[in-house]
Amino acid sequence: MRISFELAETVAAVVDEGTLDAAARRLHITPSAVSQRVKTLEEQLGRVVLVRSKPARLTEAGTAVVRMARQIALLEHDTLVELGDESGDASRTTVPLAVNADSLATWFLEPLGRLAERHPVVFELHRDDQDFTASLLESGAVMGAVTSRSTPVAGCRVSTLGAMRYEAVATPAFAKRWLPDSSSPSTLAQAPLVDFDRRDDLQTRWLRACGIDETLPSRHYVPASHDFATAVRHGLGWALLPTFQSHDALHAGDLVRLGGPPIDVPLYWQQWNLRSPLLDAIAEEIVADGRHLLSPLPRPEA
Repeated sequence: MRISFELAETVAAVVDEGTLDAAARRLHITPSAVSQRVKTLEEQLGRVVLVRSKPARLTEAGTAVVRMARQIALLEHDTLVELGDESGDASRTTVPLAVNADSLATWFLEPLGRLAERHPVVFELHRDDQDFTASLLESGAVMGAVTSRSTPVAGCRVSTLGAMRYEAVATPAFAKRWLPDSSSPSTLAQAPLVDFDRRDDLQTRWLRACGIDETLPSRHYVPASHDFATAVRHGLGWALLPTFQSHDALHAGDLVRLGGPPIDVPLYWQQWNLRSPLLDAIAEEIVADGRHLLSPLPRPEA
């Protein structure tokens, strides 16, 4: 049995666009033709590949099909470039990547800008917590990811980036009110804090490290990296910010450190273990920038 690339590409388009109608517009065919292609593939495989919900969802079989479609599209791109066909969109390929919000807001876009200047590529970025981006690799939704997972996802290879360091900060007025004894952060047990979302555990980890009951503080939720930092600068609460974001404000006196231990979040780059000049170029740029800008990870003890 052989899987038609046209049929696999159609399933990928449905998942990317969310609905059969949107996929039809992207592929320049009718919605009924999209539906027929999906049905044909399912009949050939003897398995359902797509849950026809809104948005459409992949089954386990559909995940494998979409991963294949993306890999073939990447290989086609590399072949066209090798053959000298760089005539705009004909050889321009979309590369989906996953990245955590703080990397996206600080260092991740600069290497992508250099790549876009040198290669016929456009990027589709998926933002998620670094503890969850690896699942997007597993599902085939992305080709590469910044992740906290050091163990390679099946079919992927991993490179160390470094650690993003976070420090607890607040405005001087907030610290004066809630931390009158600057030598001990224990009085922050009643102070409001800012979490990114309900999965963000950085502030909770810091409270535990300081011996503070993490169930006590009131919490704001601000689910965007830039707005999160802005909320802290406006005095809504205290939080841990990446040193990339807090450096200038600390230097200007707009923020102060609250003490307590910094928290280092290890980051790794994982991507499909597929020999591709484009993927190799992407890894080279991202890993080089990550290792230059992030804190080095401690060497494991012998």
